[in-house]
Amino acid sequence: MPKKFLRKCLPDPHKITQSKSLRIFGNFIHEPNLWHMNRKSVSMAFMVGMFFMWVPLPSQMILAAGAAILLRCNLPLSVALVWITNPITMAPMFYSAYILGNWMLGSPPSNIEFEASFEWISQQMDVIWKPFLLGCFTLGVSSSIIGFVGIRMLWRLHIVNYLKNKKQRFVDKHKKQK
Repeated sequence: MPKKFLRKCLPDPHKITQSKSLRIFGNFIHEPNLWHMNRKSVSMAFMVGMFFMWVPLPSQMILAAGAAILLRCNLPLSVALVWITNPITMAPMFYSAYILGNWMLGSPPSNIEFEASFEWISQQMDVIWKPFLLGCFTLGVSSSIIGFVGIRMLWRLHIVNYLKNKKQRFVDKHKKQK
C-alpha cells in the first residue's frame, strides 16, 4: 500500500491532536496506534470512514473519530474518508440512499418537490425517514465492507508484487555477478 502517498495526503498528527473539536476524546487521541499506517489500521479506518460517510448528521467526523479511537484504527484516515460526503456529493448520495430504501421497503418514492431548506427537511422527514435511513444504513454497511476487503486485497497485492520484484532484483543482481 502506498504509505508515503497516504502520509502526504493526511494531516499532521500533531496538528490533529491539538484540534479543539477532538478535545472531547481527551488523552485517548494520543494513543500511538491511532497514527500507524499498517494493513489492519488502514483497512479498519476505511471501514469506519466509509460507514460514517453515509450517516446523515453534521457530526460525521466526530462520530468517525470516536469509532476510530474505540477500534484503534488510523484516526486521520477515518476522519478524512468522511469528507467524501461534501456539499457537492451529498445530494446524489443521499437521494440514492432514499431510492434504495424505498426499493427495499417495496414502496414507490414519494413525489415530493425538493427545496434546499431546513424547514422543508423538517416537514418532509415524517414521509422520507424510514426509506432514507434504511438506505443510508445499507449503503454504509456495504461501503464499509467493500472498503475493508478492498484495502486488505490491495495491500496484499502490493506486498506480493513488492516481494516478487525484490526476488527478481536479487536474481538479476546475481546473474550479473557471474
